[in-house]
Amino acid sequence: MLAARFSPNLREAGCDEAGRGCLAGPVVAAAVILPDSFTHRQLNDSKKLSAKARQQLRIIIEQEALDWAVAFVDNQEIDKINILKASFLAMHRAVEQLTRKPDLLLIDGNRFTPYPGIAHKCFVKGDGRFLAIAAASILAKTHRDEYMQQLDKKHPGYGWGKNMGYPTQAHRQALKTLGVTSYHRQSFQLLPRQYALF
Repeated sequence: MLAARFSPNLREAGCDEAGRGCLAGPVVAAAVILPDSFTHRQLNDSKKLSAKARQQLRIIIEQEALDWAVAFVDNQEIDKINILKASFLAMHRAVEQLTRKPDLLLIDGNRFTPYPGIAHKCFVKGDGRFLAIAAASILAKTHRDEYMQQLDKKHPGYGWGKNMGYPTQAHRQALKTLGVTSYHRQSFQLLPRQYALF
């Protein structure tokens, strides 16, 4: 059972990201403030849920959250500043969009760049520990998946509608045969070194 709160007296926002290990597309983060009374027996780390369950929970979270926001950092920004900094930047952008200022950010992971004026706590596997982080993981994942499915229509052949830009065998094979798109992360090793991309 996931914990509803870390501190009962503070307004908490859960923060998480999706797409960190992808070869293509943005990294996407969400920040979610849930009501104190919020609970849902299915709510868990997005990676442990089916796509259908995530979509159903997304609707519930967006309807019932006190506040939520989703933010993107695209592949070009990732290449400029690196994926770790891009993940933190996406979380900062999500927090910045909240209309209610949290007192505390609950961060999934073991590191974070402090957000000005708001305290934070980091939790390894936090999306499996706190409802607000789990909710953020679901919004980040579903919004990113939706975006990658749209990109798949513009660039068919890479399987982004299914692999969402992750380094599957089919994705790497498409890179060998079709080449690199403007949505691929050039700072990542897109193919094993024995293959030439160009």
